[in-house]
Amino acid sequence: MPVGMAQRGLLLSELLYQPASGVAEYVELYNASDSAVELGGYHIVRVLHDSLATHYALPPRMVAPHAYVVLTKDAASVAAAYTVRNPSALVECNLPPYPNDGGSVVLSRADSMVVERLDYSPAMHSRLLRDRAGVSLERRSFDRPAGEAANWFSAASTAGYGTPGYANSQSSERLVEEASFTLSATLLSPDGDGYGDELEIAYSLASGDLAARAEVYDARGNMVRRLLDGALLGTSGTIVWDGRVHDGTVAPRGQYLIMITVYDLGGTQQVLRRTVAVL
Repeated sequence: MPVGMAQRGLLLSELLYQPASGVAEYVELYNASDSAVELGGYHIVRVLHDSLATHYALPPRMVAPHAYVVLTKDAASVAAAYTVRNPSALVECNLPPYPNDGGSVVLSRADSMVVERLDYSPAMHSRLLRDRAGVSLERRSFDRPAGEAANWFSAASTAGYGTPGYANSQSSERLVEEASFTLSATLLSPDGDGYGDELEIAYSLASGDLAARAEVYDARGNMVRRLLDGALLGTSGTIVWDGRVHDGTVAPRGQYLIMITVYDLGGTQQVLRRTVAVL
């Protein structure tokens, strides 16, 4: 049995060890249990010469069941570089240095019992990457050991090369296929002339017991409209955006991102993104 899998508390989820210039490293943890977990009961441990050296105690706070928490020295830099849907998931704290040529991430309990260990290297990234700077390593499955190299891979370009605070883009625990949600158009013209006034997002799913949130974000990353909030999807249907923002006014011209978060009763989540332009 993998270390730490028996109790299913906090687990290693994502690692940004080679950030872009001006961005801090981060380690993401996931609460794989059905109960809230005290973050302060854990340490991040520095490994030197293959021995556990300095223990970095994590700050006290509760992590909700099936929620993510992102450990970093500079939360503002991470929020500026990546889509952070839940800023409260970012926790500033001290972390060990993570060398670009490889190293180890160790999560332990406060009593020094090792929960999980990841020995990372650049070879775990996609060979198609021209530049690894700013690309995180994501865990594919929480049911496979953190120490298994094949259980980690580069975050997808469609996810901005990092998913701090929400489900990993490379998770093998996918609920739906990307093609399950399709846009009626990529251009929206909400001027009331009867042409292109609404955007329809049609979906067809194999399972009828999934729920979803659907939100519209502007180019600056501000959420401007919520289309669904925990709605049960059924096996097919349509999500509609009329091109208006929260206050009922027409959205200004520009590019918008529609984020659809699909989740099941077990807490597994998957985020899908679609881009549309308002004319």
